[in-house]
Amino acid sequence: MKAMILAAGRGERMRPLTDHVPKPLLHVGGRPLIVWQIERLVSSGFPEIVINVSWLADEIESALGNGNRWGASLVYSREEQALETAGGIRKVLSLFDGSPFLVVNGDVYSDYSYDQLGQAIMRLKAGPDRAHLVLVKNPEHHWEGDFGLQNGRLIDRQPYFTFSGISVWHPEAFTTLTPGEKAPLVSVIRNMMANGVVSGEFYAGKWADIGTTKRLAILDKILT
Repeated sequence: MKAMILAAGRGERMRPLTDHVPKPLLHVGGRPLIVWQIERLVSSGFPEIVINVSWLADEIESALGNGNRWGASLVYSREEQALETAGGIRKVLSLFDGSPFLVVNGDVYSDYSYDQLGQAIMRLKAGPDRAHLVLVKNPEHHWEGDFGLQNGRLIDRQPYFTFSGISVWHPEAFTTLTPGEKAPLVSVIRNMMANGVVSGEFYAGKWADIGTTKRLAILDKILT
């Protein structure tokens, strides 16, 4: 099974740390953020990983290489200008050979076991669902949440939960997008919701969005 780690962002809120170090390579608990993701993906049966890169791309590729040291096979997708989440996925769609794939944000930490998504992947293969999202409790910095959840379906109704940055997608969800153009993921999600083809689940375990230097320091203390 294949996965994609989103790592092309500039990390504006993490400056000045990200002026010279790409956000995915910032250390927590003695290792780069993105390495935590790679190790968890490999242990969960997702050794083939695509990583999109843009800001300080050379540093990311040099640090991670081909991924052999973690039992992974890494492929990089370079974006001259970051294409946003959906645009970045559309650029590499052919690499997934028409099969559902896992997408994770490179700047989140969680103890969620990706092998739990096996049933969702099989459901996407069978259709008609085109996406499955993992939702979490709203953190203080995002108290309003993103989506509602009812009977395993994403809905636009309170109470809202926060999208964890962990999801499974069928390639058909992105085929209407123009390759090479910027496209936000939220628009794709809401279009799929309108068609009733997005499932979801709530995860109550450890999860953190590393969007600021303060949150980075807090997680580092927890993991060290």
